[in-house]
Amino acid sequence: MNRLINTMDNYTNGPDSVEIYYPREATIFASICAVVFSVLGVIGNLITAIALLRCSKLRHHATTAFVISLCMSDLLFCAINLPLTASRYINQAWVLSSTLCKLFPFFFYGNVAASLLSMVAITINRYILISYHSLYDKLYAPRYISLMLVFVWVFSFSMMVPPLVEVWGYLGLDPPTFSCTILKKDGKSPKKMLFVLGFILPCVVIITSYSCIYWKVRQSRRNLQAHNAVGPKPNNAAHQFLQRREDIRLTRLMLIIFCCFLLCFLPLMLVNVADDEIHYPTIHVMASVLAWASSVVNPFIYAGSNRQYRAAYRKLLCCVSSQGRGDTGYRTGAPAGGGSVTHSHSGSGKTFITDTFQYNAAADKVNIVRANGND
Repeated sequence: MNRLINTMDNYTNGPDSVEIYYPREATIFASICAVVFSVLGVIGNLITAIALLRCSKLRHHATTAFVISLCMSDLLFCAINLPLTASRYINQAWVLSSTLCKLFPFFFYGNVAASLLSMVAITINRYILISYHSLYDKLYAPRYISLMLVFVWVFSFSMMVPPLVEVWGYLGLDPPTFSCTILKKDGKSPKKMLFVLGFILPCVVIITSYSCIYWKVRQSRRNLQAHNAVGPKPNNAAHQFLQRREDIRLTRLMLIIFCCFLLCFLPLMLVNVADDEIHYPTIHVMASVLAWASSVVNPFIYAGSNRQYRAAYRKLLCCVSSQGRGDTGYRTGAPAGGGSVTHSHSGSGKTFITDTFQYNAAADKVNIVRANGND
């Protein structure tokens, strides 16, 4: 069954009345997805944040701070925006107060921007660690990390101040889409600016940074292979196999990051720009659902890809389980793999995908010296 939404003149951005048909099946599907994503997103991001904060080995890492920032933005999105979105699609109308109607887009766009900028911060952190290792400790001192986090959140929500105070557009109800969003004022809206700053630039930075990381790793491995070719060792074949396997892991991880990021956000951004008049409402609904999924998959991509983060999950879940059984003898001090815990400012930043990326020029020199020493 289709429901016809008629536009009221005092809410439209133009003089003409607009009629949009939203298939009831699409709105029901969207409301169900909003509820499911809300529950999964809150649980997943909350568990990730708590696990990282409880893990003494990861708690003070630079990358961990940005991952927690990402978790918090997605957590707020899942806890605030998705339940309101579910109500909107179930009723096919905005049945809540006008104040919530203004706060909804403020938190929606602000949290999305904070999530994207947190991903950018993680990517730049990885790039500096691999390409400019000597500067890493200076750039990622605790005070600078705090400033970076403040910038991520202040900048993300400051972009929504102009429409909030009705200087550039305004926040309100758009009856044809029963959505509280950014509306035009005097024929002007900051949506295009938000598209450039909130999607295009982060996408360019992420792709460029990971591409540079890939070429840096590839160059380092070629240098190592050239050295091994001069003086082959008995374990050379096994060493080459490990190199190839890590190359595959690196490529696969980069593809997952790129594909998930683009798959979740690109359709919605393109649809909003190309079909601004909403001639195809079902496509808008499906694109929105896909964008919501980003708040659910991000913890698995950025935290679940690293063995240290998985160990933090296990510690948290095992601790909760042992407390439920009244077991006070559970030990959480040993790291995964039985290795010792080392603490240094340089090592504290080596999380996320560093296990795969530790092939900078300095590391190559160390490997060459060790190899010559075994001759």
